[in-house]
Amino acid sequence: MRYDVVVVGAGIIGLTCAARLVERGARVAVLTADDPARLVSRIAAAVWYPSHVEADPRALEWSRQAFGVFERQAAAGVPGVAPRPTRMLLRAPADPPWWAPAVPDFRVVGPPPGAYAGEWRCTVPSVEMGPYLDWLWADLAARGTVLLRRRLDTLAEAADLAPVVVHAAGLGATRLAADPAVHPVRGRVVLVASPGLRVSIRDEDAPAGLTYVHPRSRDVVLGGTYEPGETGTGPDPAAARAILDRCRALEPRLAGAAVRAELVGLRPGRRGGARVERDPAGLPGGVRLVHAYGHGGAGMTMSWGCAAEVADLVSAG
Repeated sequence: MRYDVVVVGAGIIGLTCAARLVERGARVAVLTADDPARLVSRIAAAVWYPSHVEADPRALEWSRQAFGVFERQAAAGVPGVAPRPTRMLLRAPADPPWWAPAVPDFRVVGPPPGAYAGEWRCTVPSVEMGPYLDWLWADLAARGTVLLRRRLDTLAEAADLAPVVVHAAGLGATRLAADPAVHPVRGRVVLVASPGLRVSIRDEDAPAGLTYVHPRSRDVVLGGTYEPGETGTGPDPAAARAILDRCRALEPRLAGAAVRAELVGLRPGRRGGARVERDPAGLPGGVRLVHAYGHGGAGMTMSWGCAAEVADLVSAG
């Protein structure tokens, strides 16, 4: 069976691209080498925030659109999506960030006690990625989208499936797109039982290392690390202990919270930012190729807006 579009990659970028294409009437197949339940998207803390994204009009628009989609989904009761009050602690004076126009209630407040020069506050979408990706795939499947399990050596191997290929393979782009700008960015988090926290807190410039506390419905995600070029995903008790120590210092109510898990994932970073564009070379047989990869740790944040641009590129012919 041939499809209208095959999407290579079943993470948050691949599935949102598939959803936008299905909305426009396309018959879509999603092709993935790995079990969708084991993809890095499921490890993400997934509180809306353009982390480590350079100021860029496209990134702002993608983030703004995704913010609106998640807001509407939260209001509709989509599994895993909720508004999250957020505090961002500043170690030095700073102007409002480039992404502030995307956040309706963004505001600057006086510095809290401690070694802080200021604070940003806002309410942003939070997404528990396991339930959310399960819901997203179930919705796609109900509308006829097919999941294909296959490991590709080249993108040309997908050209016999559809006249358009959307490449959203994350770190796989290092090989599939021969893109030397793509690189892994290791992230470690610790999950603990929730002591009833509601507010997400970030201290990105903490002297001891990147620190964030992201409550969810049944646990709290504590982080973290941002380690470009690191590929090891084995346990590191010292790193986990350091995360616990600095998060408990930031939020003392975590002191007695039981540890539930330690998780490690490799974010799909890319020097120069995400690549979202039509490839002029295409694939054999005149098959069109659209790239959508390299979102780093901001895949959820830019997902739905990026997916809308991908759908426009596909529709443009």
